Amino acid sequence: MAERHGKRKISDIVSAVLSAFFAVVLVVGLGLLAYPSTADWWNRMHQSRAVDTYVEHTDELPAAQKQAMLKAARAYNAALPSNANRWRMTDAQRKEYDSLLDVSGTGIMGYVTIPKLQVRFPIYHGTDESVLQIAVGHLAGSSLPVGGAGTHAAVSGHTGLPSAKLLTGLDTLEKGDTFAFHVLGDTLTYQVDKISVVLPDDFDDLAIEDGKDYATVITCTPYGVNTHRLLVRGHRIPNPTTPDTTDYDAPMRTFAIIAGSVTVGVLVAGAAAVRWIVGRRRRPRGGHVARP
Repeated sequence: MAERHGKRKISDIVSAVLSAFFAVVLVVGLGLLAYPSTADWWNRMHQSRAVDTYVEHTDELPAAQKQAMLKAARAYNAALPSNANRWRMTDAQRKEYDSLLDVSGTGIMGYVTIPKLQVRFPIYHGTDESVLQIAVGHLAGSSLPVGGAGTHAAVSGHTGLPSAKLLTGLDTLEKGDTFAFHVLGDTLTYQVDKISVVLPDDFDDLAIEDGKDYATVITCTPYGVNTHRLLVRGHRIPNPTTPDTTDYDAPMRTFAIIAGSVTVGVLVAGAAAVRWIVGRRRRPRGGHVARP
């Protein structure tokens, strides 16, 4: 009898350990599957907050200060075509560049919206890796995104990061699609007119042309290889008469619903596993249900 009881006890322990093991495997597996979406949601949330903070600071600026900032940015743009080394800034030039359009002291000069992709990103000064991991960076050496004849602003962002989608899907844009820069309360809309793939050190398609108001969005291509750059260029057009009604926060809400459903599912599965384990432990010896 003691031997049978011992074997029964060992069997229960093994069963409990296996149940716990498979429960952990389930949770870890769900976590790994959910990580890209969770990380992207986290990034989108912070991007949205950064944009909202930028808008708040912009709204609080006196009109005279806004005009002074725009005047300085346009003067900077006017001097760019004559700078033969505009892609390689000196320390002094970089310091001047960083000071322009920095409304909140965070390095954000505005934000960009791409309706087709349902994305809205703050635009930071420069394309340091710390910026590109979380948002979009303005390509130093290109025109500041304030528009005007003889300007060509360029912004760059990553594609296909495990922690953020960012500009993933930029390759689906076609001629006729639009994107917009939002700077100091102004909206500048650009319509895609040229899509090209170039080597990383090829800047020919970012040239500033007399009388033209261009903007280009840049990302790496092909996915996972990143040996080239995808350039999606647009020319300035009048802002649409109807406001942009794209719901840029929809992906975050969709993820929240999915995450909530998965969480409920995991909790229900966990509760069922606990009940099953407890039921096995309470089962009388011999495996028969006790009768009253």
